[in-house]
Amino acid sequence: MKKDNIKKVLDILSKTYKGVKCGLEFKSPYELLVSTILSAQCTDERVNLVTNELYKEYNTPEKMITLNESELGEKIKSCGLYRNKSKNILAASNTILNKYSGKIPSTMEELINLPGVGRKTANVVLSNAFGVPAIAVDTHVFRVSNRIGLANGKNVNEVEKQLMKNIPKDMWSDAHHYIIWHGRKICKARKPECKTCPIAPYCEQRF
Repeated sequence: MKKDNIKKVLDILSKTYKGVKCGLEFKSPYELLVSTILSAQCTDERVNLVTNELYKEYNTPEKMITLNESELGEKIKSCGLYRNKSKNILAASNTILNKYSGKIPSTMEELINLPGVGRKTANVVLSNAFGVPAIAVDTHVFRVSNRIGLANGKNVNEVEKQLMKNIPKDMWSDAHHYIIWHGRKICKARKPECKTCPIAPYCEQRF
């Protein structure tokens, strides 16, 4: 997409989705980290239902590690992939306690060294918990960015780099949310609603 069109698209998205925030509910960086791990191949709505109960008792790494993998797995079962998620959440919690004195690290390098934490999860935490400009490339961001022409990447890392290049840094975090919500509301996976899409005139792949 040409630079002028990128600016127009970002302007339209910012007006259309002004004020949207992270769909995950959290009260601390730790809660956001756990919720983001749980959100893999699961909706934010489902994660919020599960964590609304989970965080009543287990909202810190100290409290979380009082559970074993089986016990935590039962509590997060409806989020899917619960065995692997349970293992990673407890391993990450132990690392946070032993290496970072119970505090969530606030750099990409430290976060991606936590069990179960990749660049997407790290970027979500950096952006939403610490206010660091970041673009987390999830399923919606990957699909929508490639489809409309904000990026043209074969994998999430390529798309992340291209979005960071094409979008002004002070807009990274907001643009991430705009693209996610656009993917949920209009640019849907199976049947995008192009007739009502406000950025249709600039889209690289109209259906």
